Amino acid sequence: MQVKKMKAAILVEQKKPLVIDEVELPGELKYGQVLVKIHYTGICGSQIGEINGVKGPDAYLPHLLGHEAAATVLETGPGVKTVQVDDDVVLHWMRGAGIESETPVYQWKGKPLNAGWIATFNEYAIISENRMTKVGKSLKTPLAALFGCAVTTGMGVVSNNAKVKFGESVLVLGAGGVGLNVIQGASLSSAYPIIGVDVFDNRLALAEKVGATHTINSKSNDLATEIEKIMGKELFDVVIDNTGSPQLIEFAYSKTKPKGRTVLVGVPRKGNNINIYSLPLHFGKTITGSHGGETNPTEDIPRYTKMLEAGLLKLDEFISQEFALEDINKAIDMMISGELAGRCLVKL
Repeated sequence: MQVKKMKAAILVEQKKPLVIDEVELPGELKYGQVLVKIHYTGICGSQIGEINGVKGPDAYLPHLLGHEAAATVLETGPGVKTVQVDDDVVLHWMRGAGIESETPVYQWKGKPLNAGWIATFNEYAIISENRMTKVGKSLKTPLAALFGCAVTTGMGVVSNNAKVKFGESVLVLGAGGVGLNVIQGASLSSAYPIIGVDVFDNRLALAEKVGATHTINSKSNDLATEIEKIMGKELFDVVIDNTGSPQLIEFAYSKTKPKGRTVLVGVPRKGNNINIYSLPLHFGKTITGSHGGETNPTEDIPRYTKMLEAGLLKLDEFISQEFALEDINKAIDMMISGELAGRCLVKL
C-alpha cells in the first residue's frame, strides 16, 4: 500500500483532549476496503459525545474518530466496484451501496489502534466501501464534507422521520450543525412557523439565514412564554429535539399536538431517562428516535448535491471556521462553548 504512516487525532481516554500523533496503516487492503486521502472533516456533536462518554464507558480505547469528510480515492481493495482511483467521495457513517468490509486495525506505538468502518480525524483512512459515495468534481471540497452527516441527517429528519407537510408548524430545539439543516429542510418543505431554539445568539442568527421564521434564546428567555407569544395556545405539528436533554425532550413532547410528531435526534447521557404521559400515543401522537435521518447516502447525496448546484441549499453559511489537525482540540472546545456556530472543518 502506498501510504505507510499518517498523522491522526486519537481518543486515548474519555473526557480528555485527543492525542495528535503518528499512526501506522495496515500493510494491505482487505476485501471491500478503500484507501482515501482526506481533505476536510467536520466535527459532529456525536464525536463530542464519544469523547465525553455520553453513552457510557468505551470498550474500544484507544481508537480513531470522525464520520463525515471529503476525500479522494487512492487505492481500492478486492471486490470494490462503486468507486475507483481518483474519484472524489463523501465519507459518511450511514451504510450506502457496496461492501461492508472488516474494520481496519492501525498501529500506534507498536500496539493495535481501533477504528470503525469510517474514521476521519486523520490524514488518510481505510474506509469500508459502503461508507462512501462518489460525487462530481464540481462540488466544492469543503462543502462535500457536510454531506457526510450534517446535511443528510438534518434533511432526512425532516423528510423521513417527521414527514413535514406544507404549512405545518415546526419547533426545532438545538441549532447546531444538524439542527440548522433541520431548519433549512423545514423551510424547503414550506413549513410555517419554524421556530429555532438555542442558547447561543450566533447560532440563532444563522438559523434565521437558513429559514427560521422565529428564534428564541432559551437561556435569556423563558421558553414556554416566548413560544406562547408566537403560537398562543396552539401546539406544534412537529417538534424536533437535537439536544438530548431529558427536560427538553419532555418539553418537546408536551408541545406536540395530539396527532403530532415528536422526533428525537439528540441522545441523552446513559441513565438520564425521560418521563412522559403515554396515553396520547394510543390516539395518534408519536414520539420516535432518528437514526441519521434514516438516510440512504447512495440515493440522497446525489439529490442534495443537485439542490446545492441549483442554489436551493445554503451551505457556505454553515462553515464557521477551518482548523488544522493540530488545533482540533481547540475547535472542539469552541464548539462546546458555543463560540462557533454551524460546522467547523478540519483541513487535512
